[in-house]
Amino acid sequence: MKYKQINNNSINQIMLIIIIILISILVFKNLSYYLPGFLGAITLYILFRRPYFRLTEFFRWKKSLTSLLFILLSIVFIILPMWALIDYLVPQINHFFSNQQQIIDKFNTLKVFMSDKPLLKDIDMSDTALLTFLQRLTRYVPNILNSVAEVGVNIIVTFFVLYFMQVHAKYMESTLYKAIPFSPESKRDIWNEVNVMVRSNAIGIPILGFFQGVVAMIGYWVFGIDNFVLLGLLTGISSIVPILGTMTIYIPICAITLASGETANGIGLFIYCFILVGGIDNVLRFTILKTIGDVPPMITVFGVLLGLNLFGMLGLIFGPLILSSIGLLIKVYSHEYGKGDRGEADNPMESGRHLDREP
Repeated sequence: MKYKQINNNSINQIMLIIIIILISILVFKNLSYYLPGFLGAITLYILFRRPYFRLTEFFRWKKSLTSLLFILLSIVFIILPMWALIDYLVPQINHFFSNQQQIIDKFNTLKVFMSDKPLLKDIDMSDTALLTFLQRLTRYVPNILNSVAEVGVNIIVTFFVLYFMQVHAKYMESTLYKAIPFSPESKRDIWNEVNVMVRSNAIGIPILGFFQGVVAMIGYWVFGIDNFVLLGLLTGISSIVPILGTMTIYIPICAITLASGETANGIGLFIYCFILVGGIDNVLRFTILKTIGDVPPMITVFGVLLGLNLFGMLGLIFGPLILSSIGLLIKVYSHEYGKGDRGEADNPMESGRHLDREP
């Protein structure tokens, strides 16, 4: 009885794919420390791609100097503002937590207020619950301090990788385009999805957080809340929290204000934050953010949850991209195997021709 042998060519392809996967896993495992730096470089490359090609190909600027210019702009408009924000927040937060008696007093006031309220009285507000909460919160402080060196190293990696990505952009994009084993239409879909998702999240999330923080800060000032600048900044930062968002900050503030006997200010602040701070999210999504990239809210919410677990802060950008890739791959499968080739097309990533979809 004769058995049909597997084609040698198929065996060679499978072996080659296995070797590529194993090497990729090995590289990823041993360079995972620098992963945020590589992801940061990819983000900045996509954000700067159009102006970089315009300056180097249309105006004939020198590639190396143009790349250094964009690195300088990144330091001035991204790194320095982030450093200033952290430099302000860390002492303020340390000062707040150092005043333990004030925290206990506010906690006891809130506990008395909730003790006779329906539903609220069932929440555990014991001293043990407060201690457990503070212990969980302070547990992250050593991690933050230990990550300072990691952040510094990855910032250097980001700019180092970005420089060579930009200087060798044409060769890199051409190599990637040829390496992807799909039809031109599928390649175009992949590039458009990556381009839109990275741009919309890298630009949209900071814009959303900034405006929500400013509006919240104004509300805290109007309704007489202490430390309104610090709380406004924390409210803006909390906009990245999936599902709850800014409510994680302004609801406790409103509750403590009500518990302190300032009923009018507490109710007024809650209405203000619910309508204006929360409403800004919807306004921006249908105006500014829609022009950058119309990303479905469900993709953003659950993509952020996924990304934060995988990549840390940069998961805000790449988490939604990974989640949206499921639908993209289904679309690619339909192009490749469901409907056949759609014909040849130009390279959508060709540096001299910007065929990527405008967000």
